[in-house]
Amino acid sequence: MIRVTADLSIGPAEIEWRFVRAAGPGGQNVNKVATAAQLRFDAAHSPSLPPDVRRRLLALAGQRATADGVIVIQARRFRTQARNRAAALGQLLDLLRRASVAPKRRRQTSAPSWVERERLQSKRRNSERKGSRRQVSVDE
Repeated sequence: MIRVTADLSIGPAEIEWRFVRAAGPGGQNVNKVATAAQLRFDAAHSPSLPPDVRRRLLALAGQRATADGVIVIQARRFRTQARNRAAALGQLLDLLRRASVAPKRRRQTSAPSWVERERLQSKRRNSERKGSRRQVSVDE
């Protein structure tokens, strides 16, 4: 089991790996060895994820999630397959950790009375300032 948080773990069988040839550093080796790692995690059908975590995970994944709910993470930054594999797994675990934290509910509060008082006084001052700019009629 791959431990994500104290409450959440996923099985290694839930992760599917594919390795492809990568562009970038590696010299001539880049044309011969499949070093880029592609991690696929079926979040929509994972038995390890509670429904609320699954929903947040798919929202956080954004473009990395397919229409079927499969998260695809590609890592091709490093020259070796092992380091790219570790990088892809690290990205998935980071996403899972962020999704496992429930957002705090906002508690609605009312503004203090002095804020309302200040706002009304400011409006009064502006009104007086602009009122003093008006032209005075001749018959007054």
